[in-house]
Amino acid sequence: MSMQNGEKLTPQQISEFLKGSEEISFAVASKAEVYSWVQEVLVAQEYASQDKKDRGAIRAYIEKVTGLSVPQATRLIRQYRETGVVALQPSQRLRFPRKYTDRDITLLAETDRAHEWLSGPATRCILRREYEQFSKQQFARLATISTAHLYNLRRSLRYRKASAKFEPTRPTPVSIGERRRPDPQNRPGYLRVDTVHQGDLDGVKGVYHVNAVDTVTQWQVVGCVSRISEQYLLPVLEAMLHQFPFRILGFHSDNGSEFINHSVEKLLNSLFIEFSKSRACRSQDNALGEGKNGAVIRKLIGYGHIAGRHAEAVQKFHTAHLNPYLNFHRPSGFATVSVDARGKRRSTYGAEDYSTPYEKLKSLSDAAKYLKPEMSFASLDLLAKTMSDTEAARKRGRAKAVLLHLCKSESPTPPKCF
Repeated sequence: MSMQNGEKLTPQQISEFLKGSEEISFAVASKAEVYSWVQEVLVAQEYASQDKKDRGAIRAYIEKVTGLSVPQATRLIRQYRETGVVALQPSQRLRFPRKYTDRDITLLAETDRAHEWLSGPATRCILRREYEQFSKQQFARLATISTAHLYNLRRSLRYRKASAKFEPTRPTPVSIGERRRPDPQNRPGYLRVDTVHQGDLDGVKGVYHVNAVDTVTQWQVVGCVSRISEQYLLPVLEAMLHQFPFRILGFHSDNGSEFINHSVEKLLNSLFIEFSKSRACRSQDNALGEGKNGAVIRKLIGYGHIAGRHAEAVQKFHTAHLNPYLNFHRPSGFATVSVDARGKRRSTYGAEDYSTPYEKLKSLSDAAKYLKPEMSFASLDLLAKTMSDTEAARKRGRAKAVLLHLCKSESPTPPKCF
């Protein structure tokens, strides 16, 4: 509802209006319109020259029509009497200068989407590497961002619009233990191995991922088999061991029959690899392997069913795209462990505790002596510098999309979303 020429009413008309509208309330949409109308009323009614009774009627009229409270109306009238106008006051709120532009937020969203949303410290490491090691000038400001402000940008409206994020399904932990704890003594080559099942569909088992992680460097090699049996597992397991650039000294798994059998034992003995298995009620002994199951395989591949006939295609994807990305381009956290006076161990992660497995391998003392005879850091450096971290993540993402499309198109019923 709008009132035409309401500011030109006579004092008698104002009194009659107030009496006849006691049960009616008014509201105005715009504050600027309220201030403008109040000024017009005060000017038209010559508020300053009226006696006390008429001024009270004008004040009540303003409060009735505008919906202002008594203190608000008093403040506007005081402003009019002191300055001659009723105007909005500019905001006095202190604002900090903005450092990160909309383009920076969009670039952060694109990087997160390519790497599929790593933790804040790991993302900081990637942003710094993009600028310092790969000379990507668009990452100049993001290279110095703090972890706290990175999460602030992730909560911004522009980031949410630029980033289509799907919350992953919660991983199901596996009860594990270890009967003889391996002792790497800061030497690469001691593996933690586990299997991850890729879903059922109408009672039919999907493929199985075989996940092997080095204890010291977190170098990770993932394989895939159609069935969890010796016939299918042994060739893939042997191929996985050959993908590690250093000599394998130890092999640790839980008590599952896929690894605890004579065939695997024979294979490991032929390669002079130490074989250990889990102990009861020691769930922390193989925490690294289980953590990689959730943070890598479940995060990047998902829970959806993939039929066993696609195991060879998945194995080729792991070998050509996933494993190089994990070891040369995806930072991992390496905890700094401290022991207090009571013997309690505490693990902390600082800004410098994130690096790729390859960087961690090179940082070890006398690292070259652990490499296989046919391997050298010169050849590995070429692989690491072929493309930047984000370029490798995008290449891996495109290859995964092609793989999942293949698995979906050849399935009798569509698989679950990844």
